[in-house]
Amino acid sequence: MNLICLVLQLYLYALFARIILSWFPISPGSALAPVFSFLYTITEPVLGPVRRLLPPARMGAMALDLSPIVVLIVFQLILARAC
Repeated sequence: MNLICLVLQLYLYALFARIILSWFPISPGSALAPVFSFLYTITEPVLGPVRRLLPPARMGAMALDLSPIVVLIVFQLILARAC
């Protein structure tokens, strides 16, 4: 049970890092490109299905992706109950 809690907590950190890095333009040759690629690779399998169920919220010409917020809330609830 403790290992599951640790993995979920690490996943939350990775998800939060991906959210923060998504606010900044990262060019393919930069030092952060491999970090973002790794974070994308480990978080997209969870975010993708949630994004398909919950389309982005339209705000004029912009769209807000709510999938990271939903995943953060669900994982926090799981952590609060299980750990």
